[in-house]
This record gives sequence, C-alpha cells and structure tokens, in this order.
Amino acid sequence: MYKKYRIRLSPEQRQQLLDLTRCGSTTAQRVRRAQTLLMADSGLADRAIGEILHVHPRTVERTRQRAVDDGVEAALVDRPRPGAERLLDADDELALTVLACSAPPDGREHWTMQLLADALVELEVVPAISDETVRRALKKTISNPGRSSSGVCPI
Repeated sequence: MYKKYRIRLSPEQRQQLLDLTRCGSTTAQRVRRAQTLLMADSGLADRAIGEILHVHPRTVERTRQRAVDDGVEAALVDRPRPGAERLLDADDELALTVLACSAPPDGREHWTMQLLADALVELEVVPAISDETVRRALKKTISNPGRSSSGVCPI
C-alpha cells in the first residue's frame, strides 16, 4: 500500500532517535514516538508498529505525518493544546490571598469561596470568577505540609 507520509531518516536522525530510546532521562511518550519513527523508517506497516508498541495504527500515521510535515523533533513532542486563558495572574492571586487573610464581611465568621469570588468581582480584580477557581487558586498557596494550620493565613 502506498503511504502518503513516508519516513526517510538520515543517518544522523536515526542515530539521534536510537540514542533517545536508549537513554533513561526522557518521557515514555517521547521514546514511543522515537520508536515509531525508527520502525516506520525500516518499512514496517502502521498496523505492525501499533501492535508492537501497543498504540493505534492511526497514532502511528499521525506521528509519521508530523515528522514529514513539521520535522522529526516536532513529531516527538506534543503540540500546545488550546485552553482557556488563566483568570488570575500572580498579582490577582496575591490580591485573593490578601483578601482571604483579611477580616470576613460583617455577620460572617469566615470567608467562603463564594464570598471571595463575589468580592473579587466587586473589587474589579476580575470581571467574573467561580468559587471553584477561587478554591483552586487558594489551594496552591496552602500546600505546605509542614504547617499545622490548614488555612491560607498563619493565624
């Protein structure tokens, strides 16, 4: 069967991929992609490569395609994945931490995640934010296992 994306590695590329598969300081995914390219260069079919490496033949085909279109190095790494922009930058997280450490609103014993989210919107730190985003941001600031307090503030 004719393959649209044929892998033809130079001796240097082949050696680089072989070295990559032999060193232990890289990710398993990168090693698997290097092995895929090496096997494709030796003429194995996608189905056979997939069975050997325990991946779907379509994965083998996509790896070959990326190597031909974007280069061997690009085929070894993931493309950036789309995602939502961060709502809180470092300054916003600092403002959240300061707010959480401040006295709670009148009539409240402590801040809730929803109260903090509402306060951030009210202070125009962000146009809108969920209590879950607030919780995740605060969780990052209190991950020190050596502290006896589990709260944001050392109080």
